[in-house]
Formats: sequence, C-alpha cells, structure tokens
Amino acid sequence: MEKTLLYEAFSTLTPAEVREFGKFVRSPFFNNKPQLVELCDYLSTCRDAGKNPDANDLKLDGVQLRLANSALLALLEKFWMYREKFEDTERAKIRLAAAYRKRGLGKHFSITLREARASRERLPWRHADYYHDLNLLEWEQYQFVAATQRTVPLNLQQVSDHMDTAFIARKLRLACAALSHQAVFNTEYRVGMLEAILRHVEVENLTKIPAIGLYFHCYKFLTDTSPDVHFEQFREMLFAHADQFPPDELRSFYLLAINFGVKKINESAEGWLRATFDLYKSALERNLLLENGLLSRFAFNNIAAIALRTGELDWTENFILQYKPRLERQWREATAVLNLARLAYARRDYKTALLNLQRSDYKDLLNNLIAKTLQLKIYYETSEYNLLESHLASMQNFIRRHTAIGFYRTNYSRIVHYTRQLMALNFNNPKAVTALRGQIEKEEILTEKEWLLEMLA
Repeated sequence: MEKTLLYEAFSTLTPAEVREFGKFVRSPFFNNKPQLVELCDYLSTCRDAGKNPDANDLKLDGVQLRLANSALLALLEKFWMYREKFEDTERAKIRLAAAYRKRGLGKHFSITLREARASRERLPWRHADYYHDLNLLEWEQYQFVAATQRTVPLNLQQVSDHMDTAFIARKLRLACAALSHQAVFNTEYRVGMLEAILRHVEVENLTKIPAIGLYFHCYKFLTDTSPDVHFEQFREMLFAHADQFPPDELRSFYLLAINFGVKKINESAEGWLRATFDLYKSALERNLLLENGLLSRFAFNNIAAIALRTGELDWTENFILQYKPRLERQWREATAVLNLARLAYARRDYKTALLNLQRSDYKDLLNNLIAKTLQLKIYYETSEYNLLESHLASMQNFIRRHTAIGFYRTNYSRIVHYTRQLMALNFNNPKAVTALRGQIEKEEILTEKEWLLEMLA
C-alpha cells in the first residue's frame, strides 16, 4: 500500500494537516462513508508509528480497497483545493460579494465589496496579483451597477486599466524568465505580443508602476547592447519599492539582476562590481538568497569574490564566519576554507592563504579551479617560478581532462596561458609589454584580467 497514489500523497502531510484532514473526512458535508474514516485513521496510525501500511490489516477485499483508496485520495485532493481557495481571505471576500450579487442582495453586496477593497488595500503588495484583484473588484462592481442602475456611468475604464496592468506585468515577468532560462539552456521561447507591449509601456509611461517598470527595465538590460542605464534604473526602483513585493517575487528580481551582474563581471566589463555587490548585500539582509535555510556554495563563492574585489575585506571576513553554518554540510568546510584563503591573499598574508588551501580536499570542480588559480597568483607574486611552472602544467592537464565546463574551461585556460606569457616576458622591452597588455585587454572571457594587468604594471 505504501506505493499507492493515496499513500504517496498522504505521506506529504504535516502532523497539523493530518489532524485537519481527519476532521475534514469526518464531516458529513464532505463524506458519508465510514470506511474512509477508518482508512484515514489507519494511515495516520501507520505514519505515527513509522511503519508502512499493509492491506492485510484492513477488512476490505481487493476491489473494496481500491475503491476506498481512490475515494480517500479524491477527498484529500478536495481538502487541498478547499484550503487553497479559502486560505486567501481577500479573494474569498470577492467571491462572497459575487454570491450576494447573484442573489440580488444589494446591501450585503455593497458592504462585502467595500470590506474586500479595504482588506486588499491593507496588504503591502503592489504586484500583478494586486492589480488582478482590483480588476475582479471593479468587475463585480460593474456587473452589479449594470444590472441595477442602467442610467449611471459605468466603471469599464477602471476594469480595463487594472486588467491591462496585471496582464502587462505578468507578460513582462514571463519574458524576463524566458531570457534568463535561454541564457542557461540551449532553447528559445516566443513571447507573443511582446514588442507591442514594450511600445505601449513606453508610450503610456507605465514604467512608473513598479510592477511593470521593474520587469520592463529588467528585460531591457537583459537585451540591450548598452544595458547600464536600464540596470541602474532597475536597481533604484528595486531598492525604493522592494517592500511592495512578496518574498518569492522579490527574490526573482534580485537573482535576475545579480546573475546579469556576475555575467558582466565574468566578461570583464567595467563598473559592475560595486553594483552587483550592493545587490548581494541587500539580498542577504532580506534573507532572499537562502533556500530551506541554506546558502548555495556558488552564491557564497561569488559574494566573497566580489566583496574582496571591491576592497571590503572586513565585511568579507564577517560574511564567511556568519554564513559558513548556512552552507550544505558536505561543502561547508572546503568552501569556507577556500574563501578564508582568498581573504588572506587579499591581505597579502600568503603563508596563511597557502595553509588554508592545504586544509581541505576540493571535490567541487569550480572550487578546485579557484584554489589552483589562487596558488598560481601566490607563486607568481612570491617569485616561486619553479613551483609555478610545475603548477601551471598540472593545472593545464586538469583543465584538459574536464571538457564539459564551457565558459570556465575557456577562462582558466586563458589564465594559464597569460601567466606563462608573463613569466616569459622581457619587462625591459616596452613594445613587448604593450603588446601583451593589448592582448589581455581585448579578452572578453578572462576573470583574472585585472590581476594580469596589475602584474604587467
């Protein structure tokens, strides 16, 4: 029985939900079959005891058990739908107003609709769902007035405006999600009416509405060849109106901007470090980067690296110590130690940096490459050229063995290549120095471009 659709669904219930579902099954309004109550109680007992349900424990033959399983699963689905529908008290008020309207109870309708408006306005959110709810309220008002007061002006303009705002915000959100997904996976999406929507937003100056403006500027900085202006407008609007969006949508805003900022940093574009760091800081302060209470090692590495490059050394140390417990257990020590090594390097404490690098086994591929690059820089800066030559050969072989790392393979191969160029360079030859500087500056994928140019200087 443990592999039935019923038990798989039942096992996802929390203890509180099991109790609530037990009450639901016992309600004669929803169920009048005693065997379903018995089956529900049996499954609950099995769950509490940590044992798998056994069909032999029930006084039902095969056909009866299958029918009971199917009926109880249908009740569980109805329980979930009921909770989804009525836990949203604001929408429930709108549905109640519709019920009064259909029964011709004008006074009851007016009171309930007014309460629904007031209840909706008390909530802080001003996202697409807010405008969708306003549209529902105006539509109820329109239907009531159209049926009872035929000679008064109708509120069709408000109905249309709120509908448009909700639709445009959702459509632009979808467009941004599609672009973000396309950047990671080799696929394309056709978002209908997008060009017309973008023109309409500009003509009607709808960017002043945060629910539209944020996605409009986001789409623009994701697609424009000169994204700086739209990115800055997006950041300003995000910081000014962050409290108007629920956490899941706010998290999406931050991740869209942060991922784009990281991409520009990886492309060695100028001016993106501080902007991306500020976004990371703000997202951390709002607990938007944690999933199930944990921070991914990739985000941890990015935050520490960007903070160090902006010169925020003390902040980085506090970050590492504060968020180390938030890393997944299997990656916790290696990731924290790696970033402590980066911090020590930034403080020119090479001995501590190398000791930290030796403290952990870097099973994660990217952590391994980051650690190898840090060793490379220390050996070069301390003039340990014999160690460096051996290390470069080892690092090149490591990169060659891992062919499926795309951008990273290109990036780290170039780091090895240009470090070798530095070692072979005659610094007394200005033409050679200038030529190498020009080659490095032209590279679009080279995360250590700043360090290489600094070594040239």
